[in-house]
Amino acid sequence: MREASTRSRQPGSLDEISLVRPDDWHAHFRDGAVLADVVPASAARFARAVAMPNLLPPVTTTGAALAYRDRILAAVPPGAAFEPLMTLYLTDDTGADEIRRATASGRIIGVKLYPAGATTNSAHGVTDLGRCGAALDAMQECGLVLMVHGEVTGEDVDVFDRERVFVERTLAPLLDRFPGLKVVLEHVTTADGVEFVRGARDGVAATITAHHLLLNRNAIFEGGLRPHHYCLPVLKRERHRAVLVDAATGGEGRFFLGTDSAPHPRHAKESACGCAGLYTAHAGIELYAEAFERAGALDALEGFASRNGPAFYGLEPNRETITLRREPRTVPNTMPIGDDVLVPFRAGSRVGWSIAP
Repeated sequence: MREASTRSRQPGSLDEISLVRPDDWHAHFRDGAVLADVVPASAARFARAVAMPNLLPPVTTTGAALAYRDRILAAVPPGAAFEPLMTLYLTDDTGADEIRRATASGRIIGVKLYPAGATTNSAHGVTDLGRCGAALDAMQECGLVLMVHGEVTGEDVDVFDRERVFVERTLAPLLDRFPGLKVVLEHVTTADGVEFVRGARDGVAATITAHHLLLNRNAIFEGGLRPHHYCLPVLKRERHRAVLVDAATGGEGRFFLGTDSAPHPRHAKESACGCAGLYTAHAGIELYAEAFERAGALDALEGFASRNGPAFYGLEPNRETITLRREPRTVPNTMPIGDDVLVPFRAGSRVGWSIAP
């Protein structure tokens, strides 16, 4: 599969790069038996990862988040140093007391806003932000971050415009109404979203996925329908991808790494109504190295992957380092996921970088 490229490999490019061990500020681990198959991939690359709360049932209480954290930790391989950072799932009924309990736990760093119906397991999401005022006020007070899936869901809006319209109709008024609220526009995909974040007040940032840096929307249709390239927010035009690369590689502290790695069984992707999401955790940092190398910006990878996120969330960067080498490896056609298999990103093809032992 040919992917979009900003720039060819530069003469004299490094064959090895060391960086402060990165963090993943947006990851889906699912639950149950699946954890043992997906958590180790993240733990091998990242020191910390934000665990998304869109389970069935969703993680709406502090107690449920802490119990989920224990299940994730039980799937971490012995000897691996890995910390899951927990989130709550915002609903119309989330109360201020729950926000305060979450803050007091010391384990929950944010609350995820899923507009109802926007993506996988979002049926319990927010239908009216006007009903969330008490929770958002408490988040301002406590310093919890609001992590936003930035899409509207109305049938009057084209799927490729959902992020832009969300920024205009929902995000801009939200920031005005809650001037002390820290907000992350998760997995930003458009030039409109990037420019909004760049011009926003302090306390606004965005995560960018590797697949949105590497692919444009042609990848969904090249040679036929490619269900394993279907994600939400959906891949966008090449001009948007180019702006994402510029934001990620430009040294701007408002942008940082969030894989949005989202495992689904193969049958759930290859179906008449396939699930949205790409599984990228198996090459979670290596794929970013490819994107940054193509842009001639490997020297900017550490800031994006290892420093900007902790700075925004008020945490220290990790102390240990990892080393990436230009050693291509072939990705298996399938990987286990519980009692089933999934098709990982780049299945049967190569990833150009590997983590040095």
